[in-house]
Amino acid sequence: MNLNKVFLIGRLTQEVDFRYLPSGNPIAILNIATNRIYKDRTGNTREEAEYHRVVVWGKLAELCRNYLSKGRLVFVEGRIRSRSWVDTQGNRRSSYEIVAENIRFGPRSGLVETEKDLENIETELDVYKTNDSPEEFGVLDIPY
Repeated sequence: MNLNKVFLIGRLTQEVDFRYLPSGNPIAILNIATNRIYKDRTGNTREEAEYHRVVVWGKLAELCRNYLSKGRLVFVEGRIRSRSWVDTQGNRRSSYEIVAENIRFGPRSGLVETEKDLENIETELDVYKTNDSPEEFGVLDIPY
Protein backbone atom coordinates (compact mmCIF):
# COMPACT_ATOMS: atom_id res chain seq x y z
CA MET A 1 0.00 0.00 0.00
CA ASN A 2 1.27 3.50 -0.86
CA LEU A 3 0.26 6.81 0.61
CA ASN A 4 1.12 10.36 -0.44
CA LYS A 5 -0.80 12.70 1.87
CA VAL A 6 0.13 16.09 3.34
CA PHE A 7 -1.64 18.22 5.96
CA LEU A 8 -0.39 21.77 6.57
CA ILE A 9 -1.61 24.59 8.75
CA GLY A 10 0.21 27.83 8.04
CA ARG A 11 0.00 31.42 6.90
CA LEU A 12 0.27 32.84 3.40
CA THR A 13 3.58 34.67 2.95
CA GLN A 14 2.36 36.65 -0.07
CA GLU A 15 -0.74 37.32 -2.13
CA VAL A 16 -2.22 34.46 -4.15
CA ASP A 17 -0.64 34.10 -7.61
CA PHE A 18 -3.70 33.39 -9.77
CA ARG A 19 -3.97 32.98 -13.54
CA TYR A 20 -5.69 31.06 -16.30
CA LEU A 21 -3.66 28.63 -18.38
CA PRO A 22 -3.99 28.74 -22.20
CA SER A 23 -6.35 25.76 -21.85
CA GLY A 24 -8.65 27.95 -19.74
CA ASN A 25 -8.00 26.05 -16.50
CA PRO A 26 -7.59 28.30 -13.44
CA ILE A 27 -4.51 27.80 -11.27
CA ALA A 28 -3.45 29.45 -8.02
CA ILE A 29 -0.04 29.27 -6.36
CA LEU A 30 0.02 29.71 -2.59
CA ASN A 31 3.23 30.25 -0.66
CA ILE A 32 2.72 29.09 2.92
CA ALA A 33 4.98 29.27 5.98
CA THR A 34 4.75 26.78 8.81
CA ASN A 35 6.79 26.91 11.98
CA ARG A 36 8.00 24.46 14.59
CA ILE A 37 8.96 25.34 18.15
CA TYR A 38 11.13 22.87 20.05
CA LYS A 39 13.79 22.63 22.73
CA ASP A 40 17.34 21.83 21.68
CA ARG A 41 19.72 19.56 23.59
CA THR A 42 20.75 22.40 25.90
CA GLY A 43 17.13 23.18 26.81
CA ASN A 44 16.89 26.41 24.82
CA THR A 45 13.67 27.06 22.95
CA ARG A 46 14.19 27.20 19.19
CA GLU A 47 11.89 28.00 16.31
CA GLU A 48 12.34 27.03 12.69
CA ALA A 49 10.21 27.93 9.69
CA GLU A 50 9.51 25.92 6.55
CA TYR A 51 8.15 27.40 3.35
CA HIS A 52 5.86 25.44 1.04
CA ARG A 53 4.61 26.00 -2.49
CA VAL A 54 1.01 24.86 -2.91
CA VAL A 55 -0.65 24.46 -6.32
CA VAL A 56 -4.44 24.75 -6.47
CA TRP A 57 -6.56 23.95 -9.54
CA GLY A 58 -10.07 24.66 -10.79
CA LYS A 59 -12.89 26.14 -8.74
CA LEU A 60 -10.82 25.84 -5.56
CA ALA A 61 -8.17 28.09 -7.17
CA GLU A 62 -10.83 30.71 -7.92
CA LEU A 63 -12.05 30.58 -4.32
CA CYS A 64 -8.48 31.09 -3.10
CA ARG A 65 -8.15 34.15 -5.35
CA ASN A 66 -11.38 35.62 -3.97
CA TYR A 67 -10.95 34.92 -0.25
CA LEU A 68 -7.26 34.56 0.62
CA SER A 69 -4.67 37.25 1.19
CA LYS A 70 -1.21 37.57 2.69
CA GLY A 71 -1.09 36.57 6.36
CA ARG A 72 -4.28 34.49 6.26
CA LEU A 73 -4.26 31.16 8.09
CA VAL A 74 -5.04 28.14 5.89
CA PHE A 75 -5.36 24.41 6.33
CA VAL A 76 -4.21 22.49 3.25
CA GLU A 77 -4.78 18.83 2.51
CA GLY A 78 -3.02 17.45 -0.52
CA ARG A 79 -0.16 15.41 -1.95
CA ILE A 80 3.51 16.01 -2.68
CA ARG A 81 4.61 16.22 -6.31
CA SER A 82 8.18 16.43 -7.51
CA ARG A 83 9.23 18.07 -10.75
CA SER A 84 12.59 18.01 -12.49
CA TRP A 85 13.95 19.85 -15.52
CA VAL A 86 17.14 21.03 -17.17
CA ASP A 87 17.72 24.78 -16.88
CA THR A 88 19.11 27.07 -19.59
CA GLN A 89 22.69 26.41 -18.41
CA GLY A 90 22.19 22.64 -18.76
CA ASN A 91 21.98 21.96 -15.01
CA ARG A 92 19.47 19.41 -13.77
CA ARG A 93 17.06 21.06 -11.33
CA SER A 94 14.24 19.70 -9.16
CA SER A 95 11.57 21.06 -6.86
CA TYR A 96 8.78 19.80 -4.67
CA GLU A 97 5.30 21.23 -4.34
CA ILE A 98 2.03 20.32 -2.74
CA VAL A 99 -0.99 19.79 -4.96
CA ALA A 100 -4.01 20.86 -2.93
CA GLU A 101 -7.01 18.57 -2.77
CA ASN A 102 -8.84 20.49 -0.05
CA ILE A 103 -8.31 23.89 1.59
CA ARG A 104 -10.00 25.38 4.62
CA PHE A 105 -9.72 29.09 5.19
CA GLY A 106 -8.79 30.30 8.67
CA PRO A 107 -10.18 33.38 10.36
CA ARG A 108 -9.51 36.80 8.88
CA SER A 109 -7.00 38.83 10.84
CA GLY A 110 -8.05 41.98 12.63
CA LEU A 111 -11.14 40.63 14.36
CA VAL A 112 -10.52 40.68 18.11
CA GLU A 113 -12.82 37.76 18.89
CA THR A 114 -11.35 35.72 16.06
CA GLU A 115 -7.78 36.33 17.22
CA LYS A 116 -8.70 35.20 20.74
CA ASP A 117 -10.39 32.10 19.32
CA LEU A 118 -7.28 31.40 17.25
CA GLU A 119 -5.06 31.64 20.32
CA ASN A 120 -7.33 29.15 22.11
CA ILE A 121 -7.17 26.75 19.15
CA GLU A 122 -3.37 27.03 18.98
CA THR A 123 -3.16 26.34 22.73
CA GLU A 124 -5.27 23.22 22.28
CA LEU A 125 -3.07 22.08 19.38
CA ASP A 126 0.02 22.34 21.64
CA VAL A 127 -1.23 19.20 23.39
CA TYR A 128 -0.67 17.22 20.19
CA LYS A 129 2.87 18.43 19.51
CA THR A 130 5.46 15.68 19.60
CA ASN A 131 8.29 15.76 22.10
CA ASP A 132 11.71 15.17 20.57
CA SER A 133 13.02 13.73 23.82
CA PRO A 134 14.73 10.36 23.18
CA GLU A 135 13.58 9.13 26.62
CA GLU A 136 9.99 8.79 25.41
CA PHE A 137 10.48 5.55 23.48
CA GLY A 138 13.13 3.70 21.61
CA VAL A 139 13.31 2.04 18.21
CA LEU A 140 12.64 -1.35 19.80
CA ASP A 141 9.35 -0.04 21.21
CA ILE A 142 7.85 0.45 17.73
CA PRO A 143 5.54 -2.54 17.06
CA TYR A 144 6.74 -3.44 13.55
